[in-house]
Amino acid sequence: MSREAHVRIWERVGVRFPCATRHIITDTSGHLVGAKVHAADIQDRDGAPELLASVRYLFPWLRHVFADGAYAGEKLETALAGHGQWTLAIVKRSDQTKGFQVLPRRWVVERTFAWFGRNRRLAKDFERTIASSEAWLYLASVQLLARRLARPPTTIAG
Repeated sequence: MSREAHVRIWERVGVRFPCATRHIITDTSGHLVGAKVHAADIQDRDGAPELLASVRYLFPWLRHVFADGAYAGEKLETALAGHGQWTLAIVKRSDQTKGFQVLPRRWVVERTFAWFGRNRRLAKDFERTIASSEAWLYLASVQLLARRLARPPTTIAG
């Protein structure tokens, strides 16, 4: 069932079903660099420039961005051009491939979303405001990094 059908069902009952889209930027290890949440009625390529602009000032050394096929289009490219020297690589699935295919570099972000899905508050869209949804993304990231730091070091038997 589509998200729009869920919204219509909940509106009939008298409850507004919250729908939000999460955009994240990760490093090559999958750790959260930046996040932005907006309403689901905004297309992905329209919501991404705001996130990229906010990350640009925090991490000025970032130069290369891998993006999903949903971010393809001139709007994102022109937005990136206004914020410095970025190289944009759109990772698309081949039309000849049938079934599941691991896409290069995209699996890093999908793995991060899976890590966030293990957090109870992020498993579903429970939040009433966009700000609290964004805050929970950052809290889940901090929790993930804290658990990794607290993990005892492993030794390699030789």
